[in-house]
Amino acid sequence: MRVLLTGANGQLGRCVQDVFAASGHELTAFDRLALDISNSESVNSVVGKHCPQVIINAAAYTAVDKAEAESELAAQINTVGAANLARAANDIDALLIHISTDYVFDGRKTTPYVETDATNPQGVYGQTKLAGEQEIQHHCSKHLILRTAWVFSEYGNNFVKTMLRLGKERDALSVVDDQVGCPTYAGDIARACLSVCEAAEAGQAKYGVYHYCGGEAVSWYEFASIIFEQAVAKGLLPKMPSLAAITTEQYPTPAVRPAYSVLDEARFLSDYGASPLKSGEAIRVCLERLAND
Repeated sequence: MRVLLTGANGQLGRCVQDVFAASGHELTAFDRLALDISNSESVNSVVGKHCPQVIINAAAYTAVDKAEAESELAAQINTVGAANLARAANDIDALLIHISTDYVFDGRKTTPYVETDATNPQGVYGQTKLAGEQEIQHHCSKHLILRTAWVFSEYGNNFVKTMLRLGKERDALSVVDDQVGCPTYAGDIARACLSVCEAAEAGQAKYGVYHYCGGEAVSWYEFASIIFEQAVAKGLLPKMPSLAAITTEQYPTPAVRPAYSVLDEARFLSDYGASPLKSGEAIRVCLERLAND
């Protein structure tokens, strides 16, 4: 299939290119310089020229705290950009796979969120991503919105790489222990996108909102502990830093984060398969690739 990828230089975009390289699909990848999705003329020109059968939108404004002060920029990318791609995809009858977030929820549940749960984003990032979902649902008949969470990989900036850097710089760290979610390896999300493309090629694609995240719920503190244990074992860190568990109240940030944002992925696994790795295994894969760089 002809697949067009946006956000090519982000961690998910890089992983999509890795996964699709051996897939047999014709992937054309665009970074922000080559395709600014907030510019409708640029989107229409690129989509019209390449005429993809599937568009994977991995482009996003993801700086959660900065978004509170840069709401217009976040909206241009996360909302307007999504709308532009939705219209362009619909015009050529292409499937749009759009990556969204657990931050569309308020985090007040204590059981995993399903696709039909009420949304209630608490910050600009989540609000602009939810608005983008709504634009896609309104403008594109063939869409699959994939909500995911706590994304990490060997590429770009993410929690795993931040912890490795801080672990080298400091002997002691404090990490929030009262926010719970599912760390998700970007390579797994890329494979999920490939699974959707293969279903579409076979005429078996299903549309709508889906949840997809790592197969294990942990706190940020627990996530950090796993990272450090494995990093020391692999020689990426000389020793374990001392870790202290703290509360969200003790670590205030500009943006409010959901206290609980575990996603129920049963619907996606039933329709598309592509089970994600558990946190520990996914971290192992990521660290091995970092160690081999």
